[in-house]
Formats: sequence, C-alpha cells, structure tokens
Amino acid sequence: IWSDDGIVVHLPDADEAPAAEMVMIEPDEVEDLVVSELGGSALFGARFRENAARSLLIPRAYPGKRTPLWQQRLRAQNLLEVAKDFPRFPVILETYRECLRDVLDLPALQELLRDLHSRKVSLVEVETPTASPFASSLLFDYVATYMYEGDTPNAERRAAALALDRDLLRELLGQEELRELIDPEALVDVEASLQHLTEQARAGDRDALQQVLRRLGDLTAEECEARVAKGLSAASMLEKLAAERRVATVRIAGSERLIAGEDAAMYRDALGVPPPGGLPESFLEEMPEAMLALVRRYARTHGPFPTAQLASRYGVDPLPALRELERSGALVRGELLPGGTEREWCDADVLRRVRRASLAHLRSEAEAVDRRELARFLPSWQNVDAHRPAGAGPDRLREALVSLQGVALTPEVWERDVLPRRLGAYSQSWLDELCTGGELVWIGGGALGRSGRVALYFREDVRLAGPPPANAKLEAPEGDIHDAIRARLGAAPSFWLDLVAELEHSPEELGEALWDLAWAGEATNDAFAPLRARRLTAVQRRSRGGRRFATRRGAAAQTVQGRWSLTAALFEGAPAAGPRLRAQAELMLERYGIVTRESVLAEGVPGGFSALYGELSNLEMLGTCRRGYFVEGLGGAQFALAGAVERMRGLPLADGRYLVLAATDPANPYGAALSWPKRERDGKGSRPGGRRPSRTAGAYLLMRDGEPLLYVERGGRGILRLRPLESSELAEAVAELVAAARDGIVPKLAIERVDGEAVIGSGLEETLIAAGFSRQPRRLVASA
Repeated sequence: IWSDDGIVVHLPDADEAPAAEMVMIEPDEVEDLVVSELGGSALFGARFRENAARSLLIPRAYPGKRTPLWQQRLRAQNLLEVAKDFPRFPVILETYRECLRDVLDLPALQELLRDLHSRKVSLVEVETPTASPFASSLLFDYVATYMYEGDTPNAERRAAALALDRDLLRELLGQEELRELIDPEALVDVEASLQHLTEQARAGDRDALQQVLRRLGDLTAEECEARVAKGLSAASMLEKLAAERRVATVRIAGSERLIAGEDAAMYRDALGVPPPGGLPESFLEEMPEAMLALVRRYARTHGPFPTAQLASRYGVDPLPALRELERSGALVRGELLPGGTEREWCDADVLRRVRRASLAHLRSEAEAVDRRELARFLPSWQNVDAHRPAGAGPDRLREALVSLQGVALTPEVWERDVLPRRLGAYSQSWLDELCTGGELVWIGGGALGRSGRVALYFREDVRLAGPPPANAKLEAPEGDIHDAIRARLGAAPSFWLDLVAELEHSPEELGEALWDLAWAGEATNDAFAPLRARRLTAVQRRSRGGRRFATRRGAAAQTVQGRWSLTAALFEGAPAAGPRLRAQAELMLERYGIVTRESVLAEGVPGGFSALYGELSNLEMLGTCRRGYFVEGLGGAQFALAGAVERMRGLPLADGRYLVLAATDPANPYGAALSWPKRERDGKGSRPGGRRPSRTAGAYLLMRDGEPLLYVERGGRGILRLRPLESSELAEAVAELVAAARDGIVPKLAIERVDGEAVIGSGLEETLIAAGFSRQPRRLVASA
C-alpha cells in the first residue's frame, strides 16, 4: 500500500522482516522492474477497465442503465484477447502511462533512489511493536484495496502478457530521459552551428551568403547581418545578389525576408507568397510537397522546437506537415527541450547530433576534479555536521559506525571529534549501550603514551572486517605476566577482580600488562568506559586487617572495570584471506566513496594497494563500483561508488566556507590520500620553523573550500600556516578557530607559537587578540 505518507509491504508468508537493502534498487532499473510487474496488479486492472469504458470501447447493453461489473469484466477480457495482437493498442499504453505517472509518480521514486544512493537521504531501519502514525493510516487501506483481490478478472491478469511497444510507451511517458540528458550548453552550440552563427560557419563572401540562404531558408536583414564574417557588410552583398536575381525579397507573416531565388516556388506553393518578377522559369516550377520541404528544412536547421514556434514563423498551421514527417520517420516528437513544458519536434539527425554533443559535454564534466574537491567531498560524504541534534541517538550512532569500522583512533578523538560531528549530538551512554549490549566491540590498534588507538566493529562484522590493518605490524607483548593473563583469559572471559585473585602478581603489574595486551589488539573489554580513563590508576587494595566482612570494599579502578576477554575468540571461524580483503575493499568504498592508492597506503593495509586491487576490480565487474580517474594528481587506478562520483561532481560552488576537523578524522584527506602542502620559504630562503603537520591525535586542521589554511598542534599550543595568508585572511581564519573553541568543536587553545616562533612579540598578537584571543603571560588563550 502506498501514498504520500509512505509505503507498506505486507509479507504474510515471511518469518522475519526483510533487510533494509531491499529498497536500495538501482534508479535506472526501477522503471523496468515496475513495468514488468505492473500488468498483473489490481491497480492496473482497475485503471484499464476505467480507461476502456471511458474510451467507449465497452458499450452499455442498455443505454441509460448501469452495466453489471461482471459484464464489464467479460467485455474487458474480450477486448484484451483482441488487443494482444496489437502492441500499440492505445488503451493499454494509456493505462501504463496513468499508473506510472499519475498514480505511482515514478520520476519522484527515481529521484528518491538517487538521493539514497548518493547519501543525500539517509536510510534508517527501525522496528516498532506497533505501526507508526503514518503507517497506521495506510493499514486501514489494506482491506479496501485487497478485499476483492481474489476476484480480479482474467482480463486484468493477462495484461502483463501483452507485447508492449516499449519505445512508444517511453514516448507516451514523456521521454523525461532526453529532457534531463540533453545538455543546454551542448544544445546552444549545435544550434549555433546549424544556424551558421559560429565564427567558422559565417559567410565570407556573397556566394557563401547565398548558400546560407539556401540552407536556412528565409532570413531577415538583421539575421543575415549576424551570419557574415566580421568586417563585412551583409547589406551590400544582398544588394548585389538581388541584382543578379539570386536573392529575392518577399513578405512572410507580416515581415520582409530574404530568400534564395531557387526557393521562390517553394514559398509560393507552401505559403501563397507571390514571387517577385524577373526570376527564371526554372525557379518557378510547381512543387507538390512544398510545405513538407519547408518544414523539413526548418527542422534540419533548428534544435527541438514546439509547434507554436514554427506556426509563428510562417503564420500557418504546420501540424499536418509535422505529423506527416513524423510518420515517415524524418521527425521525432517528445519532451526534448531542457526546461520545456510541452512536447517538441526535432529532426532525427539533429537529435542524434545534440545527444552526441551532450555526451561530449558530460565527458568533459567527467574529467578529474581538483584535489581540493576531494577535501570538500569527504566531509559531505561522511555527513560531518550534516545532522541536527534533534534526531541523534543510538540508531544514528549505528548508522555512522557502519562505514567507520576498522578506523583506529584514540578514545578521546572518537568521542570528542568524530562521533559528535556525525551525529549532531553525542552521549557516552549511547556507545556504552552498544558495547555492553554486545553489538559493538573494540580492538586496540597500538599504544600512544598513556593512551592508545582503538578500532570499533559490529560483532557480526568483526570476523570479516577486523582486526585493524595496522596491527599486522605490532609486536606481541612478551613476559611472564602477559603469558599468565593470556592463559587465564583464554580459558574464559574474566573480570578484573578475578584476575587479581587468581594470578600471583601485583595489581599494578597486572594492570600494565593487561593494557599492553589491549593496545596490541589481543585483549578487549565488554565496556567502553575503561578507555575513557586518561591514565592508569592502581586498584584500591582491600584491607587485610580486622574482620573480613566488616570493611567497606573499594571499587575497581575505572581503567579496568568490566569483563575482559581475548580478541582471538572474535575471529574463530573467520574466512580465508579473500573474503576478508573483499570486506576491507567494501568498507573503504563505503567510508571514503573514492578509493585511491594513497588512501589504501594511509590505512596501512598489509600488501598495500596491490592487495586490494584484485578485489576492487571484482567489485567493478559486479557493478558495485566504477573505475576511473576521478581526482587529479592521485593514482591512475581509482575506484568509486557511482553515488559518490555524482555527489562529488554535484557539490555546490565554493563559497568560502570554513571547516575545522581533527587531524586524524577520516574525513580529513590531508596526510592520507592527499599530501600536506609544502610550506613556502620565507624571504631569507629558510623554511618556517615549528613542527611539520601530521595526523596526530589532538591536532586540528582548518580548511576553506577544501584548501588547508591553519594547522593547530596537539594541545593547542601552536599554529602553523599552511599557505601564505594576508593579515585580513589570517584574522578571518583565526576568528574561525576561536569560534570553534567557543562552540566546543576544539578544546581550549593556548597559543604560544606561530610557525615555531613565540607569539608574544611576533607582530601577530594584535591580529589574534582582535580575532577573539585573550592575553595571558607568554600565550594567547581562547576557550568555550
């Protein structure tokens, strides 16, 4: 059941609801799928019977009296029996047109599917115990629609077996493909060429001008002037041609026009225009099909045109001639003109030329985009700052984490920079809910001082997608304590207090060894809370003196609470390397939309790009992705999802918008798919001081329209200018950083250095203070 509120699918024989991917139909295939199934539907049967009766093809047995429904069905069946031998039967075609356009609105469905594939519209799968308010209203229509489904007449059921003329059906449906595919600029270029308005096609002498009149037909003096080369006068040429009786002046539709002398008989017999005197007899011979020749020449020298345009040009009704030319195949009719509101006529050869020109324009648009466009595309593809806080919750968190599986980031970056920007709002309880409920698991991806990197996976995907690629280069921790913990967790998952009680080692040593295993990807916890602790804390020891049950117990430290287990159990029964590489390739396509050699190397995939190349090629063979050269300056072999390519090419024009991202955010291509910009030497020939930009946890990058401007060092103590900035540009960029700090997008900024030099006394103090920083001893501060 469908309406403007939604679609309800009833599957009485199914044990469980189908996956949400069921609705992810390819937009280009949906029309064929709907047409193939529409003929056997109750909708088609009802509309066919109505159309047949409206067309007076099912006459009433007794005028003035209603015909019983069963008699209408019998007559409709007889009508279809006859119509089966006529694929162009108008009632059948009209029924398809009415169902596909007036009832189902297929173009809107195709547009929605394109938005789903390009991720402009999100697909969220929700299971509710009762129908939603929108679905409830649809459910009431079920009985009304299907109460008599079993009594559907055979005539409607056999409609699907009719041999349809699909070309005629497409014409009847409006040829919306051509209206959308024809490029307006290509159409202008083709018409300019047909009308001799291009520089190469203009007339350079009077012989050429006379040939222009022969090809185009009647022209006004102004139109002739526009078709001669610069520096030449059409008036003098026409005067000489008229003296030679090669050009004549006639009056057509109330205006004076110039025609070639050879065409005088055509205009006389087609429009009743009296020819001027002095023309040779051979120019005045009778032309039986003058109107057809006149209309055909007009069509050959113009793009798609409506009937009214030709009628206005000549002041007569050209419809009979147009229809005759259409029957002969010289002209085609359909919704062809971009932005048009009616069906137009076009010469078949001109239409082919316009389509070829449009294809050439599309191919030029398919050229590789600038590298900065990739930097604009990735945040849009990953929905950075695309959602409002109102709809945030565990469901949106699940949706965001699907493509981020396998990305190794520090816990602080996950919860401060990555997830809140993709959800619109964030609560730690949502992530805790997914972890403690068993949906989500985390696996360490290497230690970083007191913290480390972790990758998140859905439990059902971890066998294929995990562990993090970088773990192949990590060394396994060695030592008696590590071996003891491995043996204990290998026997069964254990809580921290069980480890302390059963292993003969101090809690401090056990805690350090346990986290060594966690950062190496060998151990994990059912909770995410231990990862939020910034330092390892010793477990409070239980008092050994006094009465055992008379003392208050100390809680386990936050860094070790929860149940610990070995990650090896997650990979039991994991498939061979082939399916895992396939999963890695699919994940990278979902995450980045466009996968290049540089992005694969940045992920640290063992074997590099060559390891994934075969699987990416297989996905191309299956039609999942496309291979091409989409971003210039990167590797020649690039693979992309079709929706990603369209979305990148459809980005709005650059408008000077700023964007602040964490340096390690997957939506930041710099330092991964794109190299960091080279910092220019100063006037003394030396490079600017300070650290080089890198993808460091706690660092941030400020971009404008995809171009990197400022790099904020870890801890917010230094700023690097990634390109030369005028004082006004620097002030505007720094003001964006201050606004990001006040909004909580970046933590507190305490700038001590700019390009490696002390900010106090650098000459930039006033610029930063004017942008919103406050002065403190030895530094400038901006915070929420």
